Amino acid sequence: MLLALAGLLLAAMVVSVGLGTVTLPLDRTVAVVAAHLFGDPAGLPPLDEQIIWRLRAPRVVLAGLVGAALALAGAVLQALVRNPLAEPYLLGISSGSSLGAIGVQATGLGVGLGVTGGAFVGALAATLAVFLLAQRSGQLADTRLVLAGVAVGYLAMAGTSLVQLSVDPNSLRGILFWLMGRVAGAQWPDLAGPAVIAPACAALLLARARGLNALALGDDNAAALGVDLRSLRATLLVVSSLLTATCVAAAGAIGFVGLLVPHAARMLFGADHRRLLPVSALLGALLLVLVDLATRMVDRPNEYPITVFTAALGSPFFLWLLRRERP
Repeated sequence: MLLALAGLLLAAMVVSVGLGTVTLPLDRTVAVVAAHLFGDPAGLPPLDEQIIWRLRAPRVVLAGLVGAALALAGAVLQALVRNPLAEPYLLGISSGSSLGAIGVQATGLGVGLGVTGGAFVGALAATLAVFLLAQRSGQLADTRLVLAGVAVGYLAMAGTSLVQLSVDPNSLRGILFWLMGRVAGAQWPDLAGPAVIAPACAALLLARARGLNALALGDDNAAALGVDLRSLRATLLVVSSLLTATCVAAAGAIGFVGLLVPHAARMLFGADHRRLLPVSALLGALLLVLVDLATRMVDRPNEYPITVFTAALGSPFFLWLLRRERP
């Protein structure tokens, strides 16, 4: 199953690299990529090498990494709060991360943190705020969680809008486009953070898969099984915030991937997190690679923000979940 999904993802990435404003044959695309990975790219046609390897390949790989990270963050949050509607975008975590990232970029505050550090601080602050607001008598109230996330998300978006007022008007359009999600313009150095953080977080989460399974049984049963709930929750909170911050810093605030993909993986392959986590990562990567392809193929040569397409897919699914979960 995992090999089949990985093969499908690889095929989608190769096809996506060859398609765009200028469509290149599949054999030429494979030849350029293979030459860079396994051979000598010195003899490649300069135009093909520029389009395939320097322009499209980094954005496709980044889309895959971001999709995998968002899917993992969604799966973790849904297990952490035992709420099928939990997702970084809906819980306001992405908005908080955006505020932290754009605050560092626009104001110069926290220069030592960098964009990723600012995004992580914003994501962690938003997550803590949502969890505190959603508690009732020391327990998480599922019915209040989404409402708290919406409130925190709107507050963070208001702060982001306020920061944008201080930005040079010439760069405002680029910031707005980035806030709605984009991987266009990605370069290979931009992949360093996501390429390290996403696999490291995935490995850490897989090591906690049994604890995630125990959380689904309820706090009392999980504690009876020997799970240190406080330590596990703190770890999952930090990891989900770090995954979200990495995605926002690299590609902006992309919504609904963390909601849609874990549910699809759970319905297809079951709720055991030892399977759910790797399947969600592969499906998330596949989804965002295909969505990125759609952003540049629907109205060539124009491109659209990624969230336009993920919202079109995720909003009906969100409404279906609300209807299904209604008592």
